[in-house]
Amino acid sequence: MEKTVEFYHNVIQYLKLNYLNLGFVLLFVIAGFLITEFIKRRTKRRISRKSPNPITATFISQIISFALKTVVVLITLYLLGLNSFTNKILAGAGLLAFVIGFALRDIGENFLAGIILAFKSPFRLDDLIEVNNIEGFVKDISIRETLLKTPDGKDVFLPNSIILKNPLFNYTIDGFLRYEFMVGITYENNPTEAVRVILETVNKVEGVLKGDKMPAITINELAANAINLRVLFWVDTFKTTRRSVHHSIRSKVMNDVIAALITNGFNLPASVVGIKNYEPSTPLSQKIEINENEITKP
Repeated sequence: MEKTVEFYHNVIQYLKLNYLNLGFVLLFVIAGFLITEFIKRRTKRRISRKSPNPITATFISQIISFALKTVVVLITLYLLGLNSFTNKILAGAGLLAFVIGFALRDIGENFLAGIILAFKSPFRLDDLIEVNNIEGFVKDISIRETLLKTPDGKDVFLPNSIILKNPLFNYTIDGFLRYEFMVGITYENNPTEAVRVILETVNKVEGVLKGDKMPAITINELAANAINLRVLFWVDTFKTTRRSVHHSIRSKVMNDVIAALITNGFNLPASVVGIKNYEPSTPLSQKIEINENEITKP
């Protein structure tokens, strides 16, 4: 306790006797932080030109800024004449780093995971990804976490270690996203003709890709009361980053397919429920009594 009081007393005495020195140190701190911010922006700009992923540039510039600001703080302590204090900080840095690293190992783990993600680049800004059943657009990545904007507008701050440890689904990294759905027709209809009608209908919808990513319709299943057809088509996610546009294309395709099948005379199956009466002499109404909360058979 006495040493602490003596330390602060010496600091106050030093400040009283060294006004000019204090002014110089203050200017050094301001200039140091301004230069650090300038270097951070220049570094981010230069890396962005060479790297296809802006997340890498953002992350590296953050690390450089943190390192330079740490150097500025240590030099400031030295200029204030706190040499012994600075030496103690540097001497205890190793032990302190070990203690802090053990106590805050999750933060250190997220930091290392952030470095790996920045250089590996499994996603870019505005990519639609899914991790741990969390789906959203990438908006930012920092030393500790990645910010996702979910399709319903929520901001999710996802720790970097979770992204690194779990399977990551990137739906938009190459610009292509495939949708699919099932539609059934009855056995009285011609499935070959149905495939032709569906293919023509899907190709007319704006936003559906053609060429190498052209739609495909296949017979998926011969069910009990229907022939189930599988409809697959692709959209280009580079044209828009809004998932609602992709969903609207899917909705229009489904609506137009149903309308085209009905217009061309195809029958769409419905679920059939059969009730068997094993005692023909007894009316069915007497065999089944429907109560408010249960169904009983006497």
